[in-house]
Amino acid sequence: MQRRRKVKIVATLGPASSDPDIVAALFEAGVDVFRLNFSHGSHDDHRRNVETIRALERELRRPIGILMDLQGPKLRVGKIKGGTIDLVEGAELRLDLDTAIGDVTRVSLPHPEIFAAVQPGSDLLLDDGKLRLRIMECGDDFARTEVITGGPLSDRKGVNVPGVLLPLSPLTEKDRVDLAFGLDLEVDWVGLSFVQRPEDIAEARRLIGGRAAILAKIEKPAAIAQIDALIESADAIMVARGDLGVEMPPEEVPSRQKQLIRACRLAGKPVVVATQMLDSMVHAPAPTRAEASDVATAVYDGADAVMLSAETAAGDYPVESAAMMNRIAARTEADPLYRALIHALHPPPEATAPDAISAAAAQVATTIKASAIVSYTTSGSTAQRAARERPDVPILVLTSRVATARRLALTWGAHCVHTADVSSFQEMVQKACRVAAKEGIALPGDKLIVTAGVPFGTPGSTNVLRIAWVED
Repeated sequence: MQRRRKVKIVATLGPASSDPDIVAALFEAGVDVFRLNFSHGSHDDHRRNVETIRALERELRRPIGILMDLQGPKLRVGKIKGGTIDLVEGAELRLDLDTAIGDVTRVSLPHPEIFAAVQPGSDLLLDDGKLRLRIMECGDDFARTEVITGGPLSDRKGVNVPGVLLPLSPLTEKDRVDLAFGLDLEVDWVGLSFVQRPEDIAEARRLIGGRAAILAKIEKPAAIAQIDALIESADAIMVARGDLGVEMPPEEVPSRQKQLIRACRLAGKPVVVATQMLDSMVHAPAPTRAEASDVATAVYDGADAVMLSAETAAGDYPVESAAMMNRIAARTEADPLYRALIHALHPPPEATAPDAISAAAAQVATTIKASAIVSYTTSGSTAQRAARERPDVPILVLTSRVATARRLALTWGAHCVHTADVSSFQEMVQKACRVAAKEGIALPGDKLIVTAGVPFGTPGSTNVLRIAWVED
């Protein structure tokens, strides 16, 4: 089942899409990686979803990626008398650690780390940014604020602290329990929420111990300030535009998205664009034209993957949403302007043998009109360097590690095949030709560019390029 596009699709499973038939239909419609959102659902729900995905994988003999998305810390106000109060612009509101029921004059904010980080003049955003408070005075256990943007405030609404680095680990106790559970299920990617600094990723990596790759979700402006270090520390990046759009002005988000995609492409790390991409399809059978343009823009920019959230998890048209995203992506990549833009953003190769081989492979494939670049890889690094070049042809990835094949389901242009290892270079070339023909990527007489690292099994040792012909 070869995709006719190079950008990948991530889809969230939920109540609308947990049935095995729906999961299969989503994969058929174009989904490459399934996301399990641990902010919702029970462990039993997630276990059933993993079992469904792996059964489908065995049936189709196609590696499928699974992303577990951790909830991360949730900052919320406490309970309010009557369930709701109305905040009036210009009024004062006291926030404190007292867990007593709140009213129109004071509300509980049971997060001492917020009071430790803010100062007079700092803003607090409530209920996804609908309400704005400005701190006039604060201490270790309170803040006296002025209502800048008023409106109704209900129990347990979320709090955002824009522009402030909070002394919080991204891993709560719930996340640690969820992480251990997900690793036992052998998920392929761990989505890390509330990332602010490289140390956050290091903490998660110690717990994961190499059992899954880390996708750092960029949700806070504080993370953007350290983005190069975060990209280096993580295995992939998600542009989580919903949370970014709360903590920074909406007009800032598009340029940040482009900057993040560019930075990830330079580093050769996968980058996912997420949040509200086809949001109207939660309840409508077709997207708005603006949403179609939004998906296309991410593809034009060179993102590795685009993501569906509520559209597939809780929407009325989960399969139609995936099929629509697939069509938009395929049509965008068919546009001659797409190749021009991808090449215009082309990063120069780094001064390493793997980058030299990968850059040469892309150039030779174009020059001789090869059908594909074949990358033999154990860790996945050979395929990722090939994807960094954004070649005009598919990247056929052959690996003896199923975990590597599943992780690379997130990588641009990678068509992964789990296959037995090879013992010689000649066997490698022969297998590349056989698999390319079997997968429908090449026909007899077509040329392939084969890259690998010799000796085999040494991560990051790509040092061989070979032109091969597919025989009858």
